[in-house]
Amino acid sequence: MQINKITPVTNKIVTKVAKKAVKTASNPINKSQAAIGGLGAAALAGMYAVNKAVQQKEPKYAIGMSTEELKTRTDKEHLGVKRMLGVDAPEYQNLADGDKEALKHLVKAATILEPVYLRQDSIKNIPFQKHLESEIEKGNEDAKMAMKLFKAQKGVNAVDTEATKFSLMKNGKELPGKGFYPEDLKKEEFHSILNKMLDDGKTKEVKNILNQRSMVVRNNDELKAVDYTEFFSKEFKAAADELELASQTSTNKDFNEYLKLQALALRINSPWADAYADKKWAELQDTPLEFTITRENYHDEMTETVYENKELSEKLAKNNIVPTSKDNLGFRVGIVNKEGTDKLLEIKKYLPELAKIMPYADKYEQNISANSSDVKQTMVDVDLVTLKGDCGAYRGGITLAENLPNDDKMSLQIGGGRRNVYHRQIRAVTNTEGIQKRLNAVLNPALHQFYNNEADHWFTIGHENGHSLGPKSGTEALGKYKSIIEENKADMISMAMLDKLEELGMYTPQQKKEIITTFVADNILKAKPNMSQAHRVRTVMQFNYFVKNGAIEVGKDGVLDINYDKVVPTARKMLDEIIDVQLSGDFAKGEKYVMDNFVWTDYMETLAGKLKSISKTLNGSVEEPLADKLANS
Repeated sequence: MQINKITPVTNKIVTKVAKKAVKTASNPINKSQAAIGGLGAAALAGMYAVNKAVQQKEPKYAIGMSTEELKTRTDKEHLGVKRMLGVDAPEYQNLADGDKEALKHLVKAATILEPVYLRQDSIKNIPFQKHLESEIEKGNEDAKMAMKLFKAQKGVNAVDTEATKFSLMKNGKELPGKGFYPEDLKKEEFHSILNKMLDDGKTKEVKNILNQRSMVVRNNDELKAVDYTEFFSKEFKAAADELELASQTSTNKDFNEYLKLQALALRINSPWADAYADKKWAELQDTPLEFTITRENYHDEMTETVYENKELSEKLAKNNIVPTSKDNLGFRVGIVNKEGTDKLLEIKKYLPELAKIMPYADKYEQNISANSSDVKQTMVDVDLVTLKGDCGAYRGGITLAENLPNDDKMSLQIGGGRRNVYHRQIRAVTNTEGIQKRLNAVLNPALHQFYNNEADHWFTIGHENGHSLGPKSGTEALGKYKSIIEENKADMISMAMLDKLEELGMYTPQQKKEIITTFVADNILKAKPNMSQAHRVRTVMQFNYFVKNGAIEVGKDGVLDINYDKVVPTARKMLDEIIDVQLSGDFAKGEKYVMDNFVWTDYMETLAGKLKSISKTLNGSVEEPLADKLANS
């Protein structure tokens, strides 16, 4: 349901509910938190009441796919499956009783928070989900299939492995502002409103509208930001209760401290509360359990458009406002795998050496200090119990690993570090026959011996640590190209540093060759991606760049060969260009860099056709048997 206006009647409701919340609080701290929560809940109640009066009628929903298309997208051939830990998994059975109890509460917290992501993604998601539930009760078979896809992609709108955007809902459409902004808000009106608000001296209000942690609603002729803790106060507080219960039984003191800090951050409107929770989370290394609220901003395409409006961007700069795309929230629960984690940590001692040889290293500050033995970077390999929200949204692909917090987060300003979390169940290979068919179709047979599934994980390790290298600030002005360029940077760091890591003893010459071969063979897509797919756009850019520079050769039959001597130097050359663009902070320069390299060629189309003939998979889903049991216990 869309929020439209705040009226004097609404303000009266807000004041009344807030006073009641404070009056019933038991102590000064609780009174302060109650005031914040009361104001948020009351504001939402009032705004929803106003909206209900405006709309009069609830919108009607209908499935927008034919029975045949639903059958195709949900059959075994077209819907891939990733399976999380099962009920009898030894990783779970070997946990201490206190950690088992804590895990139950962590799963419940993630489950409670799932609707937050759904609402951020689209205002239509939750009503459409309820529509499907109603239709399923009536025995509607199409609704059952649509619900299967809805749960897999976590929402109405998605994109498949062939870069086709589709909606489960009739007349459904993905919006640039997703669910963060009013449905009817267009880019031109957005810019006009912000311009006028700045002219009227409403700098603070504009800053809140353009920050990472707010939902934006209409407020008469203006816009108003509502902090996540207020907009989602019901879900946040319920999840906070579960985190506090988990902290009472978990066997690890540091982890318990983090859970308490994260619970507090869910209860109060304070970026600093988030910062201290993030800081503590990034320090966790030897804990049996993993719980993360991920905050990444790849999907909001509205906020970053302000950089395309010269007049507006100049006003924002004059008022020291740095627009940052909205954070989609994801939720991860798992069990830390000690053996896998120990292997990950081998690279940690080499990170300062890599920082030293980054392009233009003397012109910026990095998250990894080149002159320090105290590397603020923790790493864990995790057996997954559940992925909810943004983490679990299977849209053309699913999260393999993450390096957080991102550079825009306040925890990095108070001395916090970063943490890499790798997903064991997502990278698990189950279809070796399919991989061999792929290699037969696209790679010179003489090079098959150098393809290694595990090498993809080694490459990912380099990629995730690559996010901690290079400029740690100043890239926001690249706007809609920022994420594409950042992902491109992380990939090229992983490749460009291979010679150095071989020299340092991290990899053998054989392993280096396996990483290169696996990277090239996996750097092929089934279709040209759209510009909203940052990870896939950068894949096309890299493939095109490596071919142009002779590191990859494409035969007339669409079979690839690799010039191993040219791969690392080519990656280094591209990395130099990337860092130069990031340092420029120039939107036009960033746009030119991306568009010069994002070229879908005839040979790419040939390779894509081969992959389509081998793999029919269009969508993916996640099965979570252990999480399902714990959530209902």
